[in-house]
Amino acid sequence: MGDTAKADKTKRFWGLYVHVGKLETLRVGYDLAKCNNGAPGIDGVTFEAIEAAGVDAFLAQLRDELVARTYRPLRDRRVEIPKDGGTKVRVLGIPAIRDRVVQGALKLILEPIFEADFHEGSYGYRPKRSAQAAVARVAEAITKNKTRVIDLDLAAYFDTVRHDLLLGKVARRVEDGEILHLLKLMLKASGTRGVPQGGVISPLLSNIYLNEVDAMLERAKEVTRNGKYTYVEYARYADDLVILVDGYRRHDWLLKAVDRRLREEFAKLDLRLNEAKSRIVDLARGEAFGFLGFEFRRVRSLRGAWRPQYTPQQKKRRALRAKLKEVFQRSQSQPIGRVIAEINPMLRGWVTYFRIGHAGRCFSFLKDWVEKRVRRHMMRARKRSGFGWKRWSREWLYTALGLFTDYRVQYRGHA
Repeated sequence: MGDTAKADKTKRFWGLYVHVGKLETLRVGYDLAKCNNGAPGIDGVTFEAIEAAGVDAFLAQLRDELVARTYRPLRDRRVEIPKDGGTKVRVLGIPAIRDRVVQGALKLILEPIFEADFHEGSYGYRPKRSAQAAVARVAEAITKNKTRVIDLDLAAYFDTVRHDLLLGKVARRVEDGEILHLLKLMLKASGTRGVPQGGVISPLLSNIYLNEVDAMLERAKEVTRNGKYTYVEYARYADDLVILVDGYRRHDWLLKAVDRRLREEFAKLDLRLNEAKSRIVDLARGEAFGFLGFEFRRVRSLRGAWRPQYTPQQKKRRALRAKLKEVFQRSQSQPIGRVIAEINPMLRGWVTYFRIGHAGRCFSFLKDWVEKRVRRHMMRARKRSGFGWKRWSREWLYTALGLFTDYRVQYRGHA
């Protein structure tokens, strides 16, 4: 289906609904939902409860409802998740597991069709694409003198997507009233506007909604191209978008034109910009911007060449320390082995994500901070003060206790 969609950009697909309701498609949808695990929806049904009663019976009932056209999604459960170190909250809409399974089945059928239409600069939740690749694309643009940055922030993007516009965009490729009706039911379960941030199909829908913005940026890139030189670059990960424009003053007009066109595209989609957080940044003047948790600057290398420098943003460092502190405080009476078993996956995930940049100093600070916390925990268990520098060697903490130790930075050629 993906190859057909790529070969003919105007082709509309029909007869898809029957595939969503097949047991094998629903089983893949169930496996997808199970991989992400996650909390139950508004009905309180867990994966354990489904498996105790039998997955086959659960999937057969879903299939029967889809075939009989009686399937109705339940209302999403609203959950507040702390973000930015606990200073703000993000509201997630959590569908019931049964609805996550149907969403997964629908995504399986729709994704190959729309993947054929998506553009190179879009990285969010797409097959074989990652946030790290988006970060590398931005770094590469900075090495090529794209030093003026349009840093835009969409206000409550996931909550403000208009259902009628989204369904219209899906209908350009899908000529199947039953699929569109099923999708409409899913969207209505999250309210009158928006897509649920906890929904399996939401990332695909958000990419479909913003695809016209990517298309406009691709056109701007090609129209202003001069041979192998391009003067515009962009990277988008879901609703996180950054545009880089050539630093030479003769391209001032281009910076203004792209900014104006972006605003026009967002207005068409009925999306609002958070003006307080949206700005134009000039890296050549020593300014910085954030993208996907990294802070980007331009610095001189030891050889005198300009290069990008990207390090974990301060708010990401604070958020990690807050989570680790909470574990240490909550586990004061626990043995150190249990504490390490809880903090190691946090450290591994955070360091693996940020090791692609210039996080050496940040990592060494983090390593020392964690080590001191572990030492204090063990000394308090012995009702003593201090850090036990003479009692335990650094090597012993990492070999005997198994404390996470892999803080290597991954060199990517921008140094």
